Amino acid sequence: MGKVRPLLGLLKPELPIAAGICVVVGQALALGAAPGIDIALLGFLIGLLISGSEMVSNDLFDLEVDRINHPDRPLPSGKVSVSEVVLFTIILSLSGLLLAAILGHLTLMFTAFIWVLGMLYNWKLKSLGLPGNAIVALSVGMTFVLGGMTVDRLDSGLVWTFALMASLFDLAEEISGGVMDAEGDALRGSRSLAILYGRRTALTCVTLLFSIFIVLGTIPFLLGWLGLPYLVLIIMADATIAFLVVRLWRARTPKEGRKVQRRLYLIMMVFIVTIFLVVIA
Repeated sequence: MGKVRPLLGLLKPELPIAAGICVVVGQALALGAAPGIDIALLGFLIGLLISGSEMVSNDLFDLEVDRINHPDRPLPSGKVSVSEVVLFTIILSLSGLLLAAILGHLTLMFTAFIWVLGMLYNWKLKSLGLPGNAIVALSVGMTFVLGGMTVDRLDSGLVWTFALMASLFDLAEEISGGVMDAEGDALRGSRSLAILYGRRTALTCVTLLFSIFIVLGTIPFLLGWLGLPYLVLIIMADATIAFLVVRLWRARTPKEGRKVQRRLYLIMMVFIVTIFLVVIA
């Protein structure tokens, strides 16, 4: 039982939970209504377990970097062993894939593809900089697509629009994360935008990506997919994002920048959950 807290620290529960929520929201967007409890629970658990396996395994590959950037994390601090992390990763991975298999071969193959992308990123692609960031962003967007797939509605324009928006948002966060973690990333030879071209260029790209996100956010309303409540919601979200991007530029230390990043993440999660409520209302 003494290992539960550090293992949860490895899992970073808020991120896998967010992945599970995105799958369920993808289901609701595809159906235009709340999904059934059984399919929603399956979708949520698949997203949570697969994302969780990637979060946990990430600490294995980032051990040396985390000794500098995050020495208080469970693995570099010695609260858990490498073998325990490996076992935890295997349990989470197999559980997620087995649940995906219940929904058919297509769902299993797509889920396995997301899992492989995540593991490749943790192992090798992270140091590639922008291409690695794009892989993570693609995986995030695919959680919405996975949701549409689990309810046999891959023809939904809303699903693909929100998948693209989520990918853009996450790509912006990945690039800004490279700005905050530049010192540790340099040790492993990372080719992040911040290292190759500097902080200003990286944050300019972040601002551009968030701007595209804001523009895309108008599409569901302009095409009549979602009504006035959605318009009010997206305007509020966009205004908050714009404010936080300004704060990101003004951050003087990596610690300040990470605080802004967390607020951006929280705003996105509130936005996604509220979208679910708007769709099922």
